[in-house]
Amino acid sequence: MQWVYVAIGGALGTVLRFFLQGRVQSLFPGPFPIGTLSINLVGSAVIGFAGGLFGSAPAAHPGRLFLMVGILGGFTTFSSFSLENLYLIRDGQGRVAMLYILASNVFGVLFACGGFFLARSLGRSVPGV
Repeated sequence: MQWVYVAIGGALGTVLRFFLQGRVQSLFPGPFPIGTLSINLVGSAVIGFAGGLFGSAPAAHPGRLFLMVGILGGFTTFSSFSLENLYLIRDGQGRVAMLYILASNVFGVLFACGGFFLARSLGRSVPGV
């Protein structure tokens, strides 16, 4: 049953992200990805609230699975990243949090570049792109 909570929540979160991201971006056109930033910030606020709400609940609690793993996992994984860093800082692991933040951002961009250039070097692209 745990998979069902996660799957339904994930589907809802993904559709919600698709709708809200496009809507926000259309309200503020331009090159800055305000839609994505908005989604990440809202998701971070909601997972912080949920983390406080479900903090002592078991990881398999249906509400936690549905909201935190499902909806917010589909909405944005940045929210999980934010909560993990919050917990590291709360637990006195500020240096580990800083390393995680830096590594995720720097290596995330580098890995995205690597994947992009690998696909292009193999001649792999969707027709018309």
